Amino acid sequence: MSEEAFVRAASLSELEEDTPLRVELGGVPVSLVKTEGEVFAINDICSHANVSLSEGEVEDCTIECWLHGSRFDLRTGKPSGLPATRPVPVYPVKIEGDDVLVSVTQES
Repeated sequence: MSEEAFVRAASLSELEEDTPLRVELGGVPVSLVKTEGEVFAINDICSHANVSLSEGEVEDCTIECWLHGSRFDLRTGKPSGLPATRPVPVYPVKIEGDDVLVSVTQES
């Protein structure tokens, strides 16, 4: 993976614990979540309904879609409950100083 793939998404000080922050990186909507001492980047659009995940609740390293209650694992993007059945892309995150860097070119 090349260094150029990572872009600055936010500063660490902008992120509140368990409070998603929506950013757009290269046209890709991303929800940044700081929880349990780590920062995660997950695609901001629910795979079940076209709504923003960053408006949902964070709990136990998952983010909940506010519309129908599907939860997605912040580490893998996999849904842990219906109605969603498809995972949401997650992206690699690097912290450099106060900068949160995300690569939206490397989905996993």
